Amino acid sequence: MTPLVRFENVQKSYDGRALVVRDLSLDVAPGEFLTLLGPSGSGKTTTLLMLAGFESPTGGEILLEGRPITRLPPHKRDIGMVFQNYALFPHMTVWQNVAFPLAIRGLPRPEIAERVAKALAVVKLVGLESRRPLQLSGGQQQRVALARAFVFNPRLVLLDEPLGALDKQLREQMQYELKQIHEALDVTMVYVTHDQSEALTMSDRIAVFSAGRLQQVGAPRTVYEQPANAFVGQFIGESNRLTGTVVEAEGGRRRVRIAEGCVIDALAVDAGGPGSATLVAIRPEHLVLAPASGSYANSLSARVEDLIYQGDTARVRLSVLGDRELVAKVPIRFADTSFKRGDSIAVAWQADDGRAFAPEP
Repeated sequence: MTPLVRFENVQKSYDGRALVVRDLSLDVAPGEFLTLLGPSGSGKTTTLLMLAGFESPTGGEILLEGRPITRLPPHKRDIGMVFQNYALFPHMTVWQNVAFPLAIRGLPRPEIAERVAKALAVVKLVGLESRRPLQLSGGQQQRVALARAFVFNPRLVLLDEPLGALDKQLREQMQYELKQIHEALDVTMVYVTHDQSEALTMSDRIAVFSAGRLQQVGAPRTVYEQPANAFVGQFIGESNRLTGTVVEAEGGRRRVRIAEGCVIDALAVDAGGPGSATLVAIRPEHLVLAPASGSYANSLSARVEDLIYQGDTARVRLSVLGDRELVAKVPIRFADTSFKRGDSIAVAWQADDGRAFAPEP
């Protein structure tokens, strides 16, 4: 399938020296919901702005439907844009805001009325056409911005942290509504966020950025369960980290000494051979407390330091090997009845649930 968008070795520098985007090559498939995810300064927003035409690449090329658009101005790219601050016209009504992209394109009034009505129905704002932005809630303003972005049937809609200003409950509601809108319209969306849970909830694929480089691209489950390197493993979700030295390498596995007389097994991701420093990452939900004897490949003696209630689960903070810390996530009923601060217990996990990485540079 020919990609709708292609970045070919794209680079961006604002000062001619430091690169904020480095050798980016990335395809966006027609109809997909692709999220650009990374911490502040990772290059994700700059990538979006270059695609929108608000910034120009220092090197490389951006293609839309196979045609270079690097030197094409934003208004000629046929791209919808949704900003975090909504960017609505305060003096215009909801109807006028949504109609604006159609009016400046010179569409006939009957067609404008029909398209605006359909767009407002999709975002569930029927009946609010005559209100102005300041008379709307944050979620309603976001819906207006969305309707305005897709009312002119763009090939692509770009969203720059559009839910960042909303409270947690409304943000989660809007995540599901955005996904439903995407599926209903079958429009390609490129979404920028630093929120991992948001990316996992909404995306067809996630592109993870760090320090201007693309670290990994894949489906949410792949990126979470099979991180390509230590950064992705730590940034997506939560991971415990145990540092050590590889003592044995066999195929896709590593044996790692994490303390004198203590060796654990893990799947190798990008860990080196014997003698190389490595870190082993284990998700909190993969740790088992007080396991049946001999049923797990890896087991350590631990002391319960704290138990934090989180509704359906509890976070149990453990100390192991003297001064190292692990966090386990367990069902709350089991935690409430089984563990207390100061208890000495065993903590265990399967070799396949540990990932051996080369340390981050």
